[in-house]
Amino acid sequence: MPKALVASDPSSRPVIVWFRDDLRLSDNPALSAAAQSGRPVIPVYILDDRAGRPLGGAARWWLHHSLLALASSLSAAANDPQRPAQLILRRGTAEQVLRELIETTGASGVLCNRSYDPAREAADTALRSTLRAEFKTFPGALLAEPSALRTGGGDPFRIFTAFWNRLSALEIARPLPKPRAIPGPAGRIESERLEDWKLLPRVAWDAQFHSAWTPGEQGAAARVRTFLGKRLPDYRNTRDSPALEGTSRLSPHLRFGEVSARQLWHSVLHGHVDARSELTGNGFLRELGWREFAQHTLHHFPSLPERALRREFETFEWRQDAAALEAWQRGHTGYPIVDAGMRELWHTGWMHNRVRMIVGSFLVKDLLLPWQLGEAWFWDTLVDADRASNALNWQWVSGCGVDAAPYFRIFNPVAQSERFDPEGAYLRRWLPELRALPAPAIHSPWTIAPQVLASAGVRLGETYPRPLVEHAVARKDALARFERLRQRAAR
Repeated sequence: MPKALVASDPSSRPVIVWFRDDLRLSDNPALSAAAQSGRPVIPVYILDDRAGRPLGGAARWWLHHSLLALASSLSAAANDPQRPAQLILRRGTAEQVLRELIETTGASGVLCNRSYDPAREAADTALRSTLRAEFKTFPGALLAEPSALRTGGGDPFRIFTAFWNRLSALEIARPLPKPRAIPGPAGRIESERLEDWKLLPRVAWDAQFHSAWTPGEQGAAARVRTFLGKRLPDYRNTRDSPALEGTSRLSPHLRFGEVSARQLWHSVLHGHVDARSELTGNGFLRELGWREFAQHTLHHFPSLPERALRREFETFEWRQDAAALEAWQRGHTGYPIVDAGMRELWHTGWMHNRVRMIVGSFLVKDLLLPWQLGEAWFWDTLVDADRASNALNWQWVSGCGVDAAPYFRIFNPVAQSERFDPEGAYLRRWLPELRALPAPAIHSPWTIAPQVLASAGVRLGETYPRPLVEHAVARKDALARFERLRQRAAR
């Protein structure tokens, strides 16, 4: 906006709404406050790959399409077609971009929703003292503020069950409605072109993403309706079966804030399920509580994505094996349930939660590779890659974080496959080379008679790999290394 268009009347000066991981209009406290102020609203999204950890490839794909959807929603929300609230896209540091916008538009302040990532919190504190305008943050990303959930001794929770008991007893604030109107400023503000950010891949590995996902607030709302109406009633019975559409598949929508945790919480409690059962049992809300636990843990323990919270694990005897890592990444381990999960991840940017635990256990306890390698691969390939959840889950399966699974809990990939995909439907979907094998043979093809393999067109070591390791031997090795670690820690 040229300086000549800067409002001279203080009451009509615009206010900047800085979108981050909250790409929605409904239940957006910062946006609601801006709309209620009666001032023109300048929505902005800032891309700064130098601040913190750059998004992985799959998440960048999602961001591109989510920003397109947000821009369209903002334009449609204008009460005056001549003054739409145009989404401004800028690259650079937040301080640089916001300073420039304040100077060129005469904006009275910047409103945004609070982040609980320690690095972002520190950056926000610095902005509050350096910007020559009001800088105000609002609680909107979590069900409860970290300060509201502490143990009796005032410490952060390290045990999820205790955390969940406290969280589920709280009165969770109701979500805010979408603003009735979001007026934009007079005149047009310069914005960068989303296409110039090159968030989409140059090589079209994302072909199946488009049929699997609809990023944006409307896509999130449609998935919520489907989940509440079709999947939630039988969630407890189907959520562990990767061949079924039994989970919500809402994680990427939550990750980018296209739907809020508060919206989901109240939708479930006021939906067609028993509210008391949801709050006391192992239903969907408990999974939402685990996500909340991850966010609170990162807030209290900033090193979560890089270092084991149980520091004794820093001396664990990890292996270094680049070939084994690549085989795991590409779904060529020779264990069908592991390979199916890794191929689902590559093709869709997502993996069923039960299978995530299986492939995670296989990496750190069968292949004995550091959990950070798995965390990094998931960061780049998951559309729902989130610093808190990704790190907490990897530390959980590795046995080195807060409330972690005991190290001796080592998933048997064959037993897990037989239990949760007994007919092999999930395996056949992602491993076409094994499609002709009957169950139970498909779960462990290396144990099957050669004539059965031949009749199915399977040639081990050619059309499908032999197992990288023997699970029973790898399990003994992992337990022996853990015992040495335990003895060193006890000295």
